[in-house]
Amino acid sequence: GRKSLRQRVVDELKHYYHGFHLLWIDTKVAARMVWRLLHGQVLTRRERRRLLRTCADLFRLVPFLVFVIVPFMEFLLPVFLKLFPDMLPSTFETESKKEEKLKKKLNARLELAKFLRETIAEMAKRNKADTG
Repeated sequence: GRKSLRQRVVDELKHYYHGFHLLWIDTKVAARMVWRLLHGQVLTRRERRRLLRTCADLFRLVPFLVFVIVPFMEFLLPVFLKLFPDMLPSTFETESKKEEKLKKKLNARLELAKFLRETIAEMAKRNKADTG
């Protein structure tokens, strides 16, 4: 069934608390990576991606904080999220949004693979016709 209004509010507050907590942890880790970079160490590809994601999340946090700070503006947040889906930092994504992004990425990769397979098959037919 449906959750009560109080339970939905509590769930949303927990969601934002966990999102800020994860962002804080990512920020601490990113600060250590920047420290390592400044001291001449090289980051792995995974660390570099995490650092870039965290920096992007921190830049996305600025417009998000406006919605949190200004009274009653949080009611407009769903409208802005519909218009700008990547406005929230990555730590605030729900599982359903993550799954939806993965499905879209998988479908794009499948379409690309299908296109490449058809192209290779067509090239093989041309080469076979040319050679004999």
